[in-house]
Formats: sequence, C-alpha cells, structure tokens
Amino acid sequence: MYAIDFGTSNTVIARWNAATQTAETVLLPTISAQMKGNPPLVPSLLYVEKARAAATETATTATTATTATTATTIVGQAVRDRGLDLSGNPRFFRNFKRGIGTPMQGFMPELDGQVLSFERIGSWFLQQIIAQLKTQDPDFTSLVLTVPVDSFEAYRIWLAETCQTLDVEQVRLLDEPTAAALGYSLSSEARNLLVVDFGGGTLDFSLVQPTFVTDKPVGFLLKWGSRPLSGRQSGRNSGRQSGRNSGTTVRVIAKGGENLGGADIDRWLVEHFAQTQGLPITAVTLRLAEKLKIALSSAASATEAYFDEETLDSYELDLDRDRFYQILTDQGFFTRLDNRLDQVLQQAQRQNITSEAIDAVLLVGGSAQIPAVKEWAARHFDLDKIRSDRPFEAVAHGALSLQTTQLQDFLYHSYGIRYWDRRNQAHSWHPIIPQGQPYPTSEPIELLLGASSEKQPSIELVLGELAEQSTATEVYFEGDQLVTRAAGNRLGLASPQAVQALNDRDGARTIAKLRPPGFPGSDRIQVRFSIDENRFLRMSVEDLLTSETLMTNQIVVQLS
Repeated sequence: MYAIDFGTSNTVIARWNAATQTAETVLLPTISAQMKGNPPLVPSLLYVEKARAAATETATTATTATTATTATTIVGQAVRDRGLDLSGNPRFFRNFKRGIGTPMQGFMPELDGQVLSFERIGSWFLQQIIAQLKTQDPDFTSLVLTVPVDSFEAYRIWLAETCQTLDVEQVRLLDEPTAAALGYSLSSEARNLLVVDFGGGTLDFSLVQPTFVTDKPVGFLLKWGSRPLSGRQSGRNSGRQSGRNSGTTVRVIAKGGENLGGADIDRWLVEHFAQTQGLPITAVTLRLAEKLKIALSSAASATEAYFDEETLDSYELDLDRDRFYQILTDQGFFTRLDNRLDQVLQQAQRQNITSEAIDAVLLVGGSAQIPAVKEWAARHFDLDKIRSDRPFEAVAHGALSLQTTQLQDFLYHSYGIRYWDRRNQAHSWHPIIPQGQPYPTSEPIELLLGASSEKQPSIELVLGELAEQSTATEVYFEGDQLVTRAAGNRLGLASPQAVQALNDRDGARTIAKLRPPGFPGSDRIQVRFSIDENRFLRMSVEDLLTSETLMTNQIVVQLS
C-alpha cells in the first residue's frame, strides 16, 4: 500500500513495509528533492512540454476533468534541475492545488490549442507520480490519498474522477489532519489531539479522538478492482465502501480551515521588499523569499542576494525573526490563526471538551516549522503538549494506517436550498443539513414545496454547500502568480457566507415533473433527504396530489 500527501508546495509519498510493519517515505529518482534534514519530498511543480490531453465536462461538477492524457510533462525536482521554474514561462505551474475546484479570478493559459485548468494540471501531476511508482513497483495496486479538511465538494469530486484515470486498483480517501494524528503514533493515554496542519496552501485544524477497537468497519474506498484487500469487501463500481478489521478508530470532534499557506507568506515577504527596496515581484524573487523563510526556521537572521539582469540592479535582502514576526502581524496572520482555533474550540465545547482537555498539539506541514507558529501555539498550550518533530511525513505515514482504522466523522460544511428573498430581491440560502451532522442519518429530513405560478410544469430545487460564516478567502491571479486573500478584509474577520451550488445546471435542478400542472396556494411535493454511511446525500420525492412516488432514495451528491 502507498499513500500520497499531495501538497501545495511539496508532495510526500510513503509506502507500507510489510516486512517491518512500518511506514517509510519513498524516494523517486529525478523528481524527489533531498534537502538536508528533510525526508525525500517531491516539489509540487509541473512544466508542460506539449499539451495534447482530451478533456470532458462531467455531469456532476462544473470542473473539467482529464479522462485520458498524452501530454508531455515534467514534474517535481526535474523542473528545478532544468531551471524551468525561474523563466516565467506560461508552461510552468506551481501552487496549482489551491486552484482546484475553486472559482477563479484571472486566466489560465492556452497551450498547444488546449485551454488548461487547474484540475487538468493536478491530474497530470498525480498521473506522473503514479507512473513513476508503477515503474519502481509494478505490483503497486493500493493507494490512499489525503485531502484538506476545508475542501469544497468540487475538490473531492475532482480527486475521485482523477482516481478513475490512475492505473491503481484500489484508492482510498482520508482527511489530512486525521492522517497526521495517526502519523504521530502517540500513546493510548493521549485522548484529545489537536492537529494544526499548515502547508504551502492550506491551514487546517482538526480535533480528533483515537481509540482502540476490534471488528468494526474500517476506511473508505473511492475505487477498487477485482483484487480485494484482505478482510475487505470489493467490487467494480465507483464509490466508497467499508470493510472490517481491528485497529484504531478516530472520532473527529471538530475541524476548521482556510485557504492560507506558506505560498502566501512568501508573497508577503516579496511585497515587503518591493515596498522597502523596490524589489520586483517575479518567480525568482518569490523563490528567494521562500529560501529566507526556510533559513529563519533554524537561524535568527538570513540574507539573500538578487541581481536583476534587465535593469542591472542588485539587491541584498536581509531579514531577521523580529521583522518577519512583524510582517506576519501586519498581514493579520496571527488573528487568522486565533480565529481558526476559536472555531474549533467552540465546536469542541458543544461536546464538553475544553482547551485544557487537549492532550497534544501536533504541528504538521512545512509552514508549521516557522518559529513564530510554534511560539503562537505555546501561547495557547503548554510546551510539553506541542509536537513538531514530524512536520512532513506525519500525514503520508498516518494515511497508511487507514488499513487498520475506522473513521467516525461528521459533515464539515452545512447544506441548504436556494430561495428568492423578496425583501432583498436576491437569491439566498436556507440551511437544511447543519454543519456537524453525523452520518448516516437516523431519520430523513423532510421538506414541503409548492408551485409558484399557474400551470407550473415542474419544480426545481438548487442545493448548495455552505461554508462557515467566518473567514472566507478568494483565489485569484496577480500578474502570473496564483495567490489568495481574505475576502472582505485583510484581518480575516467575519465575511459573507461562501456558497457552492451542487446542481445548478440544466437537467439537474428539476426534481419533480408535475402531472397535472401545479398551482400556487398549497403544498404539492414532499422531499425527504437522508445521508448514507458513505456521505451520499439521497433524495426521495412524492407528489402529494397524486400520491405518486417521483424519486426514490436517489443519490444527489457526496458530501464533505
């Protein structure tokens, strides 16, 4: 079994060594980077030499998924070794994970007659990694992929569709913070674990409770073939399915996250030098900012030199930890950390878990190595509770534990239906499934709907995934760089609710054909929603006038 922690800046690949019964990080020749003191990492970089992939519009999401690829691409460290990341060439892509499933402001380039998308770039990247693994291990058949806790359903749908293009029989899915909690392998006395996963593009908080269980359902499958794993069910349909085994159960108590990562910090540093020294903002200077940031993890100050070949200007970039801390403060960084922590602790308090009851705080991700992040954690928790010795490998290694792990989870987002708000003359959203809803549901959620016009032939219903009304972020282009910012204000305070429609397209909105046509004034249909054990939202519809069943337990979408 292999696990891939697909990150915004770096990707970690791990495998389960059956002989030693331990997880180990995989080194892939030419595409893995080896920096002193770090495990082998694959830089999440891709360069398109020739784009010839065919793409199709899927029926479940507006994102474009690659179904077959013949593109010629270069990935990982090979991109850096050839200097392809410093040229500003539109064929070079970085930070593309954070654009997957996200409505974009800006543009994507057209290469070789193909209009690209972040979904397609991400698929090509994962396909290249799988191809390398297959070359190194032809018997490779089972894979676990990890996902950010704050990802909208579009990201998960993209990942599920990409899995169908991978030459792998069995693919499973696990939240990154939950995997990190498993990866730290703490003693059984540690009951409440707070995972702070801070990578290149996302900041995720997750409070989990691991306990030992036997003979319980374990894990979930996105894809499987004819060769089942020991002790598991198998099949040939796409979806998720559970098996049985003994091992650890991880109960997710609370979680929160946002689109904030090390790539944003790199840009803040470059903007600082642009304001104070007139430094141009380019791919090269962003790389230098990243090197300064990394150096400050082990030294009190750092210096980098830059020579602009166009203007012949030279720059000496000096930065110490105090100035770095002030830049982070000015950008509202610590306020955003506090907001995420408060969100998680508020969820935990609803289950009578206080901050004092948290036994360990696990810092995960490359950006979690920043001393200011560790200092922030120490302001909220005792030092002896904070663990930061496995920032890169914890997620990938923990994901391999899924073979002996059961997840008891809840829905991270709430879900609602769209309606016309006459007072404000605009569409709004009415929640029907609250955030934190356990699944499967024990009782259906009922909704009565009527016609709104004379001789109405059908009733339409638009479902939406509703993000937390707290910090919202938007992803956009600035020049040729993909960056994020807090929507509404820079300090990450309350902002309008973000909604992602799930079925707002022709043919998907209609849930009932009315025969005879409907008239205003009375309820016409009854809708029952339920969520099954695999997070699928199912819908049944009955015509109250004719007593006809129009839809029975039909799958609408898989929830997150």
